[in-house]
Amino acid sequence: MNKAFYSFFSLLLYANFCQSALSGVPGEVIAVEGHGAIFKLDQRFLEINFKDQNYILFAIPYSASNESKQFDGIDINIIKKDFGESRITIEDLSKVDLSKEDADRAYKESMQIRNAVNSYSTDFKPNMDFSSPIPDGIISSRYGKKRFINNTPRSPHLSLDIAANEGTPIQAPSKGKVILTGNFFYSGNYLIIDHGYGLISSYSHMSEIYLEAGDYVEKDQSIGAVGSTGRVTGPHLHWTVYLNKIRINPESLLKKDYLQGILQSYKDVI
Repeated sequence: MNKAFYSFFSLLLYANFCQSALSGVPGEVIAVEGHGAIFKLDQRFLEINFKDQNYILFAIPYSASNESKQFDGIDINIIKKDFGESRITIEDLSKVDLSKEDADRAYKESMQIRNAVNSYSTDFKPNMDFSSPIPDGIISSRYGKKRFINNTPRSPHLSLDIAANEGTPIQAPSKGKVILTGNFFYSGNYLIIDHGYGLISSYSHMSEIYLEAGDYVEKDQSIGAVGSTGRVTGPHLHWTVYLNKIRINPESLLKKDYLQGILQSYKDVI
């Protein structure tokens, strides 16, 4: 069991002392009222102060999507959800059946990405008020879909794909700091933004990257342009968001009054 998954279930046990019934869908974020005891479990959770009350935000892993569990008196119920499936065809088979050289490269790059996602900063705290990185884009593939490439099952699609014309500007959905850029085998021109306290977002397949690692970025600032670099079927943005190393549903962050909705869900069951 990885550390992120362990931390999630540690919080489930903690939540037993905080509320009577709370439910959520894999890939979503839920809140529990913050108490000093939480820091005995893990000090690296995102804590939000709202109307003079502290709340801990944590993510439900996608790996719980095949389970519907009740924890210690039905405290947290993970709701099953059928996310559907996505089937794509990649004509360049060298991007599907990798050579040893390409496989070695892809592995090394995955380690770079993992190290970046594992980073944790406290320079600034996110307010969970995200805007779309491509306001006029069209969602072409949603979070959670079972992915088939050339009819072969692959890892689930734990990101949001937004289609747009080549060269369309991509905007930062929230302020943060760029912690990784580069040209990667699968992701093409790629960039990661650290939004603070374990909230991280990444952007794949860009035609251009406008920033470098170490640059600070403001909300709605242009960070690059839509492209078709890496393993793709056409120009689009592959947008991934992590909370405490767990990939969450980016589309949910775009809901109006998103944070208030999470907190209201908590208040409704206490």
